[in-house]
Amino acid sequence: MLLLNKHRRRLPKPALPQSANPFSTFTRTAAARVQDILLRSAEKMPEENYSFKPTDSVRSYGQILGHVADAQYLFCSIALGEKAPDLKIEKTKTSKADLTAALKDAFAYCNRAYDTMTDASGAEMVKFFGRDNPKLGVLTFNNMHNMEHYGNPVTYMRLKNIVPPSSEQSAPAPPPKK
Repeated sequence: MLLLNKHRRRLPKPALPQSANPFSTFTRTAAARVQDILLRSAEKMPEENYSFKPTDSVRSYGQILGHVADAQYLFCSIALGEKAPDLKIEKTKTSKADLTAALKDAFAYCNRAYDTMTDASGAEMVKFFGRDNPKLGVLTFNNMHNMEHYGNPVTYMRLKNIVPPSSEQSAPAPPPKK
């Protein structure tokens, strides 16, 4: 149905509602996306490949996931104004079940920071790697770090002939009923 004014002219479409916090909302949405593909990667890789490393000089598949989990506590504790738990997941967890659970727990911890962040609170300055940075910048850095390390599981999965989650094709739509 067209909206017409009294002169029979088309009226502009109403604007979509705007978020009161567009920057923090975008950052939270980006975090959800990368968390999803990292968790799906953890679940998709078979247990026997968690110790796989393409060369001796790099982390194993499991160590990468442990590193990402550890980083959630480091970065998000700064945004939350808390002392970072020193869990040493990368050094202490090796099984698929333990690393997947640790990653889920780490994302849940981090989501407290994303879920409570507003654009105003995100502008508050905190010390991050010895420099003053906005809290929202710390969370943005966390997203960048997660995406950077998502590239590692992608490569490892491809070397094992496994399609990474971000490359999976969605199932085709069923044919229309006649």
